[in-house]
Amino acid sequence: MQGFTKSSDQAAQGNADFDMTTAPRQTATLLGLRAKPIRFLLHFVMRHPWAHAGVLVSVLIAVLCSVLTQYGLKNVVDAVSHGHSPAAMHGVWMAFGVLAVLIAADNLMWRVGGWIAAKLFVQVTGDVRRDLFSHLAGHSPSYFADRLPGTLAGRVTATSNAIFTTENTLAWNILPPVVAVIFSIALVTSVNPLMALVMFGISAGLALIIFFLARKGGPLHRSYAGSAARVDGELVDVIGNIAVVRAFGATFRESKRIAETVGEEMSARHNSLKYLEKLRLLHAVITAIFSAGVMAWVVVLWSQGHATPGDIVLVGSLCFTILHGTRDLAVALVDLTQHVARLEEATATLLIPHALPDAPQARPLLLTAGGVTFDDVRFAYPGRPEVLKGVALNIQPGQRVGLVGSSGAGKSTILSLMQRFYDPSEGRILIDGQDISRVTQESLRQGMAVVPQDISLFHRTVLENIRYARPSATTAEVLHAAELARCRDFIEALPEGFETVVGDRGTKLSGGQRQRIAIARAILKNAPLLLLDEATSALDTESEQAIQGALDTLMEGRTVVAIAHRLSTLRNFDRIIVMANGEVVDDGSPTELANRAGPYRDLLARQNVIPMPRAA
Repeated sequence: MQGFTKSSDQAAQGNADFDMTTAPRQTATLLGLRAKPIRFLLHFVMRHPWAHAGVLVSVLIAVLCSVLTQYGLKNVVDAVSHGHSPAAMHGVWMAFGVLAVLIAADNLMWRVGGWIAAKLFVQVTGDVRRDLFSHLAGHSPSYFADRLPGTLAGRVTATSNAIFTTENTLAWNILPPVVAVIFSIALVTSVNPLMALVMFGISAGLALIIFFLARKGGPLHRSYAGSAARVDGELVDVIGNIAVVRAFGATFRESKRIAETVGEEMSARHNSLKYLEKLRLLHAVITAIFSAGVMAWVVVLWSQGHATPGDIVLVGSLCFTILHGTRDLAVALVDLTQHVARLEEATATLLIPHALPDAPQARPLLLTAGGVTFDDVRFAYPGRPEVLKGVALNIQPGQRVGLVGSSGAGKSTILSLMQRFYDPSEGRILIDGQDISRVTQESLRQGMAVVPQDISLFHRTVLENIRYARPSATTAEVLHAAELARCRDFIEALPEGFETVVGDRGTKLSGGQRQRIAIARAILKNAPLLLLDEATSALDTESEQAIQGALDTLMEGRTVVAIAHRLSTLRNFDRIIVMANGEVVDDGSPTELANRAGPYRDLLARQNVIPMPRAA
């Protein structure tokens, strides 16, 4: 059992290194940003303040140089209008030099901003995905049971994409036209202050009207975001169960269902885009009238001798800058409302408080012997009758305990509560005298190895799936665990041996092969508490006999709680607990229960299992 001691030491070290304050604090911060898309965005922006400041400064300088280019062009025109004298030509070349510098600075600063943003915006999307996944991973099983995995994954991706698009839109489509319009109006004051004031009033009023109308379209954009998420969820759900679809000849039916869902999404998207186009049309009409009026105004000023030819060029070019700027701003604002609506919908769905958070002062579980106590535990799943009715158990360290009984008796609930997938309605569960609701869930599960009935494997190699139990394990340790689990031979016979990718949830392997890999995974973890939920249910009789020796090795020196419908697998256990209707109805050693009348003996008779002889 040298490996057991080493594993325990590693687990203890892992618990010591684990920061128990960071994750809850981060979760609390995210929950405060639920359905607040702008604050959610700023939360991640402020993680990289200097890089964002670099992009901001680069854009401001680039836009300023771009607008000043129009003033530089005015100076060139005015200088040219003074004739071809040496002094006039000197002025022309001076004006040209300034214009060339402004054009070069304009282009260079855009590239500086783009270079910073290329890394920065990707970093932000990575932060978003990591934090959202960390929050999702803290939810209880009931959260995932009520939601489609594809929908959740789609919303995480949609949120990060919305953040990326929003930052890009703000940096390249909203900030530049806003700054350009402000600088342009400021330059118009050099021609006519009243004209600048009128231009400012019309531009500000137009921006406010477009923004207000864009926000009015929020429900349409949110409807589209929800429809898009449903399409993602339905597609993943059907593709993940494609074998069932084919088995029941439901390909046409599911295609029709997906077509209806996609149709709803297309309709919602059409309504959203149509509303945006109406806003763009309104903006186009207003800005066309506005530009014509300003140009007529400056021509009148020139005819009265109050403006130079360069002023006409300046006002004309600035007028087009303002025209294009407000147009681009309006388009960007209405597009931004779509992205913000999708961000709001995604965060409102994903950022739900955890049903089972760690207690505020939770400490790591200190596993010493591995004793388990159920202290008058009662439990009911939400909206369902009570499953456990005052269960009292005391499992001694190192004891092998089998749970038997009919379906619905509460056996699987016992294992779920031990892993703290749920909290009891009443009573407590103690491990080595520690209330598991008062210890960290990470440390609790580090001290357990589980072999479930429904084996779930990652779409990774066999080696990675076994090593998942203990990432620090060497290849030799993985191979040894596979050998103990009696699965090394069939693994090495696979096309790429231990490097074979097993497919989604292990679909390339048989049920028995998946179960043996799960046993190898549990052997490698080498935890002091072992939970077995029908660990040999997918094996035939011959394979079960072969694996029983591996299980005996796995169970040695550990506290074991095992669910088994095949009672022959419990012959060597220390104790059998018989459950019915959420209560313990019998308790004793296999020999003791087999040699006396009761529910366990009845179960043996139904399975044609010969009772073990009475102990002398």
